[in-house]
Amino acid sequence: MSPASEPITVPRGLKNVVVTDTTIGDVRGEEGFYHYRQYDATELARTSRFEDVWHLMIHGTLPDDAESAAFARRIGELRLLSPATVDLLRKVVTPEVEPLAALRLALASEGILERPLFDLTEGERTDAALRYAAIAPTVVAAAHRLSQGLDVIDADPTAGHVSDYLRMSTVSADDDAVSALQTYLITTIDHGFNASTFAGRVVASSGSDMTSSILGALGAFLGPLHGGAPGRALAALDEIGDPANTRDWVRGRIAAGEIIMGFGHAVYRTHDPRAELLKEVVTARYDSSLVRRATAVEAEIEAAINELKPGRRLYANVEFYAGVLMSEVGLPPSMFTPTFGVARIVGWTANVLEQAAERKIIRPVARYVGPEPRRGAFDR
Repeated sequence: MSPASEPITVPRGLKNVVVTDTTIGDVRGEEGFYHYRQYDATELARTSRFEDVWHLMIHGTLPDDAESAAFARRIGELRLLSPATVDLLRKVVTPEVEPLAALRLALASEGILERPLFDLTEGERTDAALRYAAIAPTVVAAAHRLSQGLDVIDADPTAGHVSDYLRMSTVSADDDAVSALQTYLITTIDHGFNASTFAGRVVASSGSDMTSSILGALGAFLGPLHGGAPGRALAALDEIGDPANTRDWVRGRIAAGEIIMGFGHAVYRTHDPRAELLKEVVTARYDSSLVRRATAVEAEIEAAINELKPGRRLYANVEFYAGVLMSEVGLPPSMFTPTFGVARIVGWTANVLEQAAERKIIRPVARYVGPEPRRGAFDR
């Protein structure tokens, strides 16, 4: 084997391995900073509309006023579901069907005749990206209502993306709730080459269609170590109850070798900027027992970890305060991960578009560690 073709052994999980170049964004874990394109992501979350950041992710620029209005209008129109998809959801969604499972089905149905990305023009690929990301909140909200025995509320193409999602989910879309949820959704649009984003890019690298690429990302996202964490973090708060119980609870978790949901991150070695922003939002907007308990428990968990594992840097991650924020705006725990997905699908599609433009398949190798193989005939 020539040196040029010699396999390179990398860390498990591809930790810190650079696999491609991207212009979409980056996470600087040691600094506690991440960005979309050239913009500080948390600053965008403080100051921008969701649709404008979406425009940035897909088209590479923040829109001017005219572009912003045109893009929001286009997204609003795309948010409407076809009658066939609505009928499908009515037939299959029961109380046992989770909203993201319904989204998986709806995307597969909508894309059943879709052509491969390899055969599409750049404009056609972008159209597909916008279409599927736009219907995500409509499907999720519809599935949530149907699982509750309620009928679907149609999308309003003239409404903002975030406010319409809350309205379709039967949550009061007052200005405070819309603003708080919009901040959260913007913070979670993209976050480097996380498992779901990478999975979507792997599918797209084969030249497959947009739907299959999104479904690949969605499959990875459904894992509890990824998209399923916000609900589990809030459940931990309920399990702890009185913040005075926190240190004993942490000791028990660590002794059992269990993960403390809502704390720690694969990349950040300091405070998660998303968690810091969401904490700022909920403490400024909601004077509730849940918020007060969350901040007290956060401090106690950090202190307990420092006591049990001196020098270990483990801080609250975005999931810890995401569950608190979504609860305060009126979304039930069953909608936490689906709401996360409503934002992240924008990042997935931006990455799929970038990968499709490369027209290069991702094809790593694995190191075989099983029994020594024998050539030729063998006894059964």
